[in-house]
Amino acid sequence: MNIMEHNDQLHVEAEEALANINKKTGRNMPQAVATGAVLVIIILASLLIRIDVFVLLIVVFMVLALWELRVDFATVGLHIPVVALWLCSAAILLGTYYSPYHFGTMALLTMATLMLVAILATARFSFGNWLSLAVASKLSSSDAAAREQSSFNHEKGELHHSRLSHVAVSILTVLYIPTLASCIVLSLVFNGHPVAHAITLVFLPALSDTGGLFFGAWFGKHKLSPRISPKKSVEGLFGSILFAMIGAFAVFFCTYDGAVWASRWWVPIVMGVLTGVAGTFGDLCASMLKRDIGIKDMGHLLKGHGGVMDRVDSILMCAPFLAGLLWIVGM
Repeated sequence: MNIMEHNDQLHVEAEEALANINKKTGRNMPQAVATGAVLVIIILASLLIRIDVFVLLIVVFMVLALWELRVDFATVGLHIPVVALWLCSAAILLGTYYSPYHFGTMALLTMATLMLVAILATARFSFGNWLSLAVASKLSSSDAAAREQSSFNHEKGELHHSRLSHVAVSILTVLYIPTLASCIVLSLVFNGHPVAHAITLVFLPALSDTGGLFFGAWFGKHKLSPRISPKKSVEGLFGSILFAMIGAFAVFFCTYDGAVWASRWWVPIVMGVLTGVAGTFGDLCASMLKRDIGIKDMGHLLKGHGGVMDRVDSILMCAPFLAGLLWIVGM
């Protein structure tokens, strides 16, 4: 065998190995890694510039996530008042950060948003061809298997629901996106460590996802919830907890002095377990929602990650637990 044939064989073996990893993880891993690296750079740059820029970045991501949910729900005939949600979500996040009464402002704006959205959800607003094209693209990209497992019959074309159904999914959207995202903003305003808190709440769930992917791809044998998410494994859950724990120790080592470590050495351990479990639960909730609607991905805005919602689901679910833990222990 000459050198060229040997190189060709190695190339084929590498492609087969990568294809197996992509199959186990359910993602295009090279695209996922590249997209993840770009997101890390953008987030770190916003934190280095100013915390206010990071808050605005959260608002941007929430706006994109709300549009993805608007399209996802529209595929089964459910409608949410997305413009009102955009404005109210921005108000909740910015009000929580800039108001001197952070938690009170968040609570009041969230309640006002719930009432306003519940009223507006009974009306239907047109986006012209923009929404129709997005829905058509979403349906065409969803495979037949996902459509068959949906609770809705896609074959009948336009689906009609009671007004209460539109109100229900709109309220779910408020509680799922701006309310959980406001917990990230809340973590920036207490105990004097905004950068460390931002890194903890954003990168720990992402690191946990990475650990789950690698452990699941290499060691995954025992399915965690085969009906909801066939790719999830018990081994992947342990990988998620381990990676999150390592990340928590790294953040704490770079942030706090020895006196804090002496009395709160156990916090990164608890944080790792919380992140692994809550993040995995967030992924399963998103998977259950996708399966019920009959779609494969929440969106297509982030290459290799499906969409913004597929990227932030675990971050959102972890946010109240991590923020609450940091506040309780005074760190």
